[in-house]
Amino acid sequence: MRLVQIIASSSRQRILLALSKTKQTHISNLVRMANSTYSQVNRNLQILENEGIVKIRHYGRVKMVELDTANPRTRVLLQALTILDRPLREQELYYRSQFDRQLR
Repeated sequence: MRLVQIIASSSRQRILLALSKTKQTHISNLVRMANSTYSQVNRNLQILENEGIVKIRHYGRVKMVELDTANPRTRVLLQALTILDRPLREQELYYRSQFDRQLR
């Protein structure tokens, strides 16, 4: 799968951004962090695992997920997401500062 196809899904984007903020987490925590459903996160994690972007380890019934940072494709994806996400964060900060000024 091409990298463009991997980040084409907003659900996968949220999963990757959430995983970038934590070293390792379990799926139910990732569901909360990505504001998604278990089945959607699980399906997208299977895609990401097949592409070598994430590693999934099973500890009994618990699935632990982490980014495979040794994979160069993972690093490129995270850089692309950071660039794509930047304008939204900058806009949010701008509007938040404008709102704070109005409250004063």
